[in-house]
Amino acid sequence: MDHPISKETRRYNYLLGEIDAVYHEISLKLGLSDSVMRILYTICDKGDCCPLKDICRLSGISKQTINSALRKLEAEKIVYLKPSGAKNKNVCLTEKGKQLADQTARQIICAENMILTSWPKEDVEKYLELTERFLNELKEKSENM
Repeated sequence: MDHPISKETRRYNYLLGEIDAVYHEISLKLGLSDSVMRILYTICDKGDCCPLKDICRLSGISKQTINSALRKLEAEKIVYLKPSGAKNKNVCLTEKGKQLADQTARQIICAENMILTSWPKEDVEKYLELTERFLNELKEKSENM
């Protein structure tokens, strides 16, 4: 059964790859690995402290990679883990971590916010609506694979 890639799918995949490449280049310029940047980004999105399970869910990184990156960040005094209930942990930024986040992840968040606020509100809503629709339909289709 032959399923050639449509022109639209090829363009979509190209754009996703290029966006990932830009985020990778930003991480390198700022002296961080992609996984550390995503962890810092996710924590910043939640404030200065974030449930570990949210980092796992929102970052798209494997648990193993997250755990090894967190061990490194703990050793560098960038984050600390704080128990939250019987089995859960929060990942919190230290003062050093907050400074690093200001110089890295928060710079990306600021750039993203500037881009989206420069677009007409209707375009932003349509972009987000279509992206969410694509995600939901892809999840649905993945259940039958």
